[in-house]
Amino acid sequence: MGSGRQVDRPAEDSDGAAAQPTGEPVTSDLDIVATGGIPLHADDLPDGVVVADARGRVVLFNTQAAQLVGVPTTSALGRDFRTALPLRGLDGHDWWEASDPYGGDRDRTRQIERVLCLPDEREVLVAARYVRARPGGDVVRLVVSLRDASARAERSRADLVSEVAHELRSPLTSVKGFTSTLLTKWERLTDKQKLFMLETVNADADRVTRLIHDLLDVSRIESGRLEVRRQVVDLPEAVRRVVSGRVASGESEERFRVDTHGDLPQMWLDPDKLEQILTNLVENGVRHGAGTVSIVIEPCEGGAAVSVRDEGQGIAPETIPRVFRQFWRSKRRGGTGLGLFIVKGLVEAHGGTITVGRAPNGGAEFRFTMPAGTPEFV
Repeated sequence: MGSGRQVDRPAEDSDGAAAQPTGEPVTSDLDIVATGGIPLHADDLPDGVVVADARGRVVLFNTQAAQLVGVPTTSALGRDFRTALPLRGLDGHDWWEASDPYGGDRDRTRQIERVLCLPDEREVLVAARYVRARPGGDVVRLVVSLRDASARAERSRADLVSEVAHELRSPLTSVKGFTSTLLTKWERLTDKQKLFMLETVNADADRVTRLIHDLLDVSRIESGRLEVRRQVVDLPEAVRRVVSGRVASGESEERFRVDTHGDLPQMWLDPDKLEQILTNLVENGVRHGAGTVSIVIEPCEGGAAVSVRDEGQGIAPETIPRVFRQFWRSKRRGGTGLGLFIVKGLVEAHGGTITVGRAPNGGAEFRFTMPAGTPEFV
């Protein structure tokens, strides 16, 4: 006879609203005493905030949330969170049914920000925090933040178009110049000159292709449309595969060192996106660093950590805040300048974090952590 563990899910009445226990007040305010003793009202927050209690009843629904969702605060309070805040994924699935905040994996503590749809098809940026009485315990409070998805896109669109135009100008000018020369002066060119021009055109075409692929990744990351397809992944094997690829492309095997420390938990990750993360970081170490590129894999709280270290000059402290921005490059320019921005987006899409600092032997150290556990939904 199995020993199951019952999940206390939100109770509902016949119309979908949560049943309200008598004598338990429903509040519409969030008072936090700030410095100076002045309380912070929920409506002072710049984003929409929705809070549900242990039974799934909405106990807080601030003005910004009411404006974004189009539901009056008085109508939302006391109702089931799924009724007050109906959300669907971009593929049309019911988000609350898929994410199952009060059930599912008990190790979860949050949902990263992503784009979801309201019933009228408007898109909002949604993030959630699962507050548990103890690690692995029941959810006692669900906190959801909401932002208008259009605001973030508008802020960066003009800068992105300007940068893309600049990045495309150089290779396209080269392609146009050499192809024009080949067409008009073919008979007067030597085979060596023709080969040089064709190889340059081919390299510039590859450069444009990489930029387009990177821009597609940037678009998915910024819009919240990046899909993470999790499965069990052998993290050390994934690292060794990336290193083998570098060696096969001509790098010396002695240039790399892979160390695994301790017993790693079972990791549920997107293998393709993990390979993209590792490839970018290892390539960054080879291109901009010096000496041995070391990849260290070790367990950390809730998952595993991977550190990619080189023995170069490192990154100046004053430039560290800009490393993960779009089109950031070191003094040794190269690549599209989007690699580290994409790496950060891919890591965060898994619920992980990434930092940059100084390696023990000098040079730069990029360290990212990934949570273990099962997928949020299958």
